[in-house]
Amino acid sequence: MFIYPSSLRHRKSSVPRATAYLSQEYRTPAWEQRKLGELSSEFKSGEFICADNVSESGSYPVYGGNGLRGYTTTFNHEGLYTLIGRQGALCGNVNIADGKSYFTEHAVAVKANHLNNTTFLYYLFGTLDLGQYSGQSAQPGLAVSNLVEVEAMVPDKAEQKKISRVFKTVDSLITLHQRKYDKLCVLKKSMLDKMFPKGGSLYPEIRFAGFTDPWEQRKLSSTCEQLSRTINPLETPNEEFTEYSMPAFDNNETAETVIGNSMNSLRKIVDRPCLLVNKLNVRKKRIWHVPRPEANAVCSSEFVPFSSHSSDLSFIKISLLSERITAYLESCSSGSSNSQKRVTPEIIMSSEIIAPSLAEQRRIGAFFDRLDSLITLHQRKLELLRNIKKSMLDKMFV
Repeated sequence: MFIYPSSLRHRKSSVPRATAYLSQEYRTPAWEQRKLGELSSEFKSGEFICADNVSESGSYPVYGGNGLRGYTTTFNHEGLYTLIGRQGALCGNVNIADGKSYFTEHAVAVKANHLNNTTFLYYLFGTLDLGQYSGQSAQPGLAVSNLVEVEAMVPDKAEQKKISRVFKTVDSLITLHQRKYDKLCVLKKSMLDKMFPKGGSLYPEIRFAGFTDPWEQRKLSSTCEQLSRTINPLETPNEEFTEYSMPAFDNNETAETVIGNSMNSLRKIVDRPCLLVNKLNVRKKRIWHVPRPEANAVCSSEFVPFSSHSSDLSFIKISLLSERITAYLESCSSGSSNSQKRVTPEIIMSSEIIAPSLAEQRRIGAFFDRLDSLITLHQRKLELLRNIKKSMLDKMFV
């Protein structure tokens, strides 16, 4: 269950201990192996509450096996507690609650004793994969009697507090960027609703100053043209190409450098600003805007590439991502399952969009480009902080 430092792995001792170092120069007190029950002054399940007594708002939060369930008018615990989900597919997940709260029978409430820190227990429990101790049945469950016997390595309380402060700081940053990300996503959804006409109208609800003309309905083929030039990379097997492919799209839209002999079919040449629309599983809305193609660039057959001299590509992308266009493409798709349903280039180009003048398109396109950049920025910061936290959890616990 536990991995000890290499110096201890082959040492036979009746009381296994781990030696922890905070630096190369100073030896800190050794971490000690303890049962979870020995770390706690309280370790028991909550109490049943009728679903009718849980609502979307109320005086006190209600925590179940998977975290916050809602709110109610009473509480059964007060103070700081670590919670372990004890039932269901997510049993063993860990949450933390502070203040007056109601814990249901599906949550195990744990409070540290005077020698330990409750916040530290929250982070410790998250590293122990407690779900592995659930019963092997159709409805997995954790018994308190088993959990209190689980053993873990812990430092003294002073070090526990220091470790907790580090992770609380990281969690605060994660929460901050998550809130910013969520707010930006809500703003984008609202702006998409208000800045594009709906219900048969040719006028959006809000517009940039100076634009008053009605929008026009047109087919994509009347304003865009497909990129049709192809190349066979196998004819230049040692040449390097920049390839826009689905794996590259899913990897933060980062094009890949590939060698000709690694590509076994014709590729479309991407030699000007364009949109790449994925033909497969249109519900996922995979559209790649390439404003400045890389040198010697090509795209895989999964994409339909097209450009335009009379429309703004950022605006066209936003238009194609609308639910109306997605529903149209889905209705015209063919295939055995949702993930395999595909559309032809002709169907994509037959999509009907509603568009204003080119000048207004550019203003709208630039607005959503900026919004998407901010969303991506916070999304990447979230991913970075979560990776940092995961790495720290791996390295700061024995």
